[in-house]
Amino acid sequence: MKITKYGHACVRLENNGRAIVIDPGVMTPEPDAVAGAEAVLITHEHFDHFDPEGLRGSRAAVYTCAGVARHLSGSAERVRVVRGGDHFSVAGFEVAVVGDKHHFSHPDVPPVDNVGFLVDGEVLHPGDALTVTDAPTLLLPGQAPWLTVPDMIGYLRRTAPLRAYAIHDGLLNDWGLKVLDDVLAIEAERAGADIRRLRPGESVDV
Repeated sequence: MKITKYGHACVRLENNGRAIVIDPGVMTPEPDAVAGAEAVLITHEHFDHFDPEGLRGSRAAVYTCAGVARHLSGSAERVRVVRGGDHFSVAGFEVAVVGDKHHFSHPDVPPVDNVGFLVDGEVLHPGDALTVTDAPTLLLPGQAPWLTVPDMIGYLRRTAPLRAYAIHDGLLNDWGLKVLDDVLAIEAERAGADIRRLRPGESVDV
């Protein structure tokens, strides 16, 4: 499976000439992120993960939570609502849905729906949650208003993946990215694992 990182939290997964895309939000500027993909998977409704206008030009099936689906009433025929515990097959991939709610982010706002996607039992995109499940490859939230470095490191250690690639970094300037890279390098050495940030446009094979 080939993983390609796009802007912020968006990744494209490809295998045997077929592709799915996860979380092409407003902070994903690349026009080719969704091109040719058979399905778009959206973890939750926040703008950095979900761009309804961007989806209107695509014919791809959409798999997502109820919170996102309510914003896509005009495309209901291609939207499939999924919840934690569900499984589905699309574009030659087997996908397990994990988790149901966004990580706690504000004392006055209840967490919105958030579903993570475990693809082929190999790659986990948790969205904005720290859902623990067995996954050899973790797409790690690298920075967010709801996330501290101790939270991020604790999540890495609880999941103990063979490899972790940080995404969700679009709010960081160059100094912030350097700090994130340094933290990940320290944890990679401690764990003896491939733990690092993927740059936009960078691909890895797993």
